[in-house]
Amino acid sequence: MSPKTILVADDNPMVRKAVCKTFETELDYELCAEATNGEEAIQRAKQYRPDLIILDLVMPIMNGIDAARELKRLMPQVPIILFTLYGDKVGNFLGLDSPIDLVLAKSNGANLMNHVRSLIPA
Repeated sequence: MSPKTILVADDNPMVRKAVCKTFETELDYELCAEATNGEEAIQRAKQYRPDLIILDLVMPIMNGIDAARELKRLMPQVPIILFTLYGDKVGNFLGLDSPIDLVLAKSNGANLMNHVRSLIPA
């Protein structure tokens, strides 16, 4: 069975690389693409058709929530994790119609793989 593919979008290269590195040691999951903003994330998702998408909230050109809305319209079955510095605050204002499947604070990044596995088991 082929590994589950992940798209990571974050405008901070250090954060993006750290998240990507998480998947280097995982046999059942692999990085399929990286993006630096929401618009690029949509383009990469169309191109690579990932099994899961990880988006930052605050990015140039298009933020993570606007990108998630468009991604869910294009790929409603693909889970989206909003990985943000504002994890505790964002969850409070997202409504029931939110395109986000899970909000994770970057301060809780050590648990990222557990959350990925909960959304797309290998």
